[in-house]
Amino acid sequence: MILHPTRVHGAFLIEPSTVADDRGSFTEVYQLRALADRGWHGSFVRSAISHNHHRGTLRGLHFQRAPHSEAKLVACIRGAVYDVMADVRPGSPTFGCWEGYELTPENRRALFLPEGVAHGYQTLCDDSTVHYHLSDYYAPQLGDGIRWDDPTLAIQWPLPPSRLSEQDKRWGMMTR
Repeated sequence: MILHPTRVHGAFLIEPSTVADDRGSFTEVYQLRALADRGWHGSFVRSAISHNHHRGTLRGLHFQRAPHSEAKLVACIRGAVYDVMADVRPGSPTFGCWEGYELTPENRRALFLPEGVAHGYQTLCDDSTVHYHLSDYYAPQLGDGIRWDDPTLAIQWPLPPSRLSEQDKRWGMMTR
């Protein structure tokens, strides 16, 4: 597997290694040693799946505040999504930067987001499913977010959003 640095400090686009034969394939998407070699010394404590019925659904931008900040490993296992990370960590050398990637089961790519980086995605087709590995337990009182249309970030989403949660509509704007 190859870890490509992104514009967001400490985040990586993962190009997995796949071995295929007449039975099918085996793909390694995550290896603790590879991330540790690049400075991340955490571990994942939970896994989650998010299914989305409709094209254009937008979820995010979400993160969890300290002391329960979460690193995330994200992959699309059905359909297609445009997955976005945004650096909202005060003092980070890439504060205010964002980057987005198309994730699909066919390209098998995944994203690793370090603790404190906001995450969101938009579905590019109906019936899309995203699989997460998370480095901390959910602490609802520390859940936070940035509006998907924050003018400071100016994220270029591929589609007009067709569905947003009420909470995602209410998040505040990013402050410097």
